[in-house]
This record gives sequence, C-alpha cells and structure tokens, in this order.
Amino acid sequence: MNAAVIAAGGSGERFGGAAGKQLALVAGLPVLAHTVRAFEACPDVDIIVVVTHPDRVDEYRRAAVEAIGAVKVAAVVAGGATRVQSVRAGLAALPEGIDLVAIHDGARAAVTPQTISAAFAALAGTTDVDGVVVGHPSVDTIKEVDPSGRVIETPDRTRFWMAQTPQVFRPSSLTRAYWKAGIAGFEGTDDAALVEAVGGTVVMVEGPRSNLKVTVPEDLDMLEALLAARAEG
Repeated sequence: MNAAVIAAGGSGERFGGAAGKQLALVAGLPVLAHTVRAFEACPDVDIIVVVTHPDRVDEYRRAAVEAIGAVKVAAVVAGGATRVQSVRAGLAALPEGIDLVAIHDGARAAVTPQTISAAFAALAGTTDVDGVVVGHPSVDTIKEVDPSGRVIETPDRTRFWMAQTPQVFRPSSLTRAYWKAGIAGFEGTDDAALVEAVGGTVVMVEGPRSNLKVTVPEDLDMLEALLAARAEG
C-alpha cells in the first residue's frame, strides 16, 4: 500500500493575501484542490493525508477535499510551525503497513498522476535506495556568491539538479530521518535533506519542468495557462 502526505500547512508569506496560495482559485478550483485531485487520480496512491495550517483544517477540507469528492483522503490534519513538524504530523496520521510514502508540496499543483507513478516506480525498483526526488537538471548557469552578491565561483552546472516534489521514501528510512532531525533540531529545506543527513541514499528522477510550485501571485497565471493547455490537449 502506497501513501501520500500533501504538505499544505505553510503560511504562504511570500504569496500574500488573506486566503493564501493554497486556496487561490485557478481554473475554478483552489490550488490545493488541483494537487489533491492529481494524487486522487494516481493508481499508485492508495491513501492520502493532507496537512494544513492548524487554524484552517475545516476550511481546507471543505475547499480542497470535499469539493472534488476525494475518497482516498483518510485525514486532514493540523500542521506545525515548520515543514518538519507538519510532515511529521502527516506521517503520524498514516496507518500501519505502508510500503512507500510520497511527500508533496500542496502548492505544486501542476503535478500529474504520471509523474507521481514514475516516482513510486523508481523507488520500488531498487533495493539499496532510501528515497527518490523528482526534479530536472539545471539548465541555467549557477553562480555561488557571498553575502554582498560578489561571485565566488561558477560551478559546473551538470552536477546540479533542481529538486521538486513528489519525493518518495521507504517509511522506515523517512521515520528514522525525522526522529534524528528532531533530536538534532535540524530543519532541512526538503524531506530528502533529512534522509541524506543520516546517511540515506537518495537519487534524482527526472520529471517535467512544468511541475511548478505556486510561490508568488504571478505563478497563478502560469498554472492557469498550463492547466488550460492540458484540458485542450
């Protein structure tokens, strides 16, 4: 049995607005509803847990789960003050017997069921890997700079990938990583960073560059255009 934890508990400070990015309407539905719908439609996902802002659990459930009739969502739970705390709350809500678990950003609403399935398949086909991260090789030149903005180095971009979600893990590996992160007070910028920090093996799986995340209001226009193009195609 495979599970997905959709992390939608952030405050969305960079986005602004009273409703935040998760409930911003795109193509007639909240951003988060598009995300949930993609996981609902994925045949490799059996159960979904949505983690929301602690003050808006019922609001998010109505707008993003009940509104689309999602039947795979087993729980909508309150998140914490940080991403680590929120994902931990989502993991705690999962039942026993999960084979693989995907962690996904609620605001990455352009994800497709095909991308989700590819991530699960990539990890399921291994025996010595703890997790896989969907992403793509960097196509831009990377500059390392100091605090003043002065360029220190231009590293070889072929060594760098842009990480996205979903990120899929073996539950035992992810639980161990979260447990150790809690002891150390380590807050990674993504879940893979926590697994890497305890010596776990993580590999990248190439996904579409269109798997964008809504971060600022301008991203809504790109998401709307992308969803419209898919509907026409």
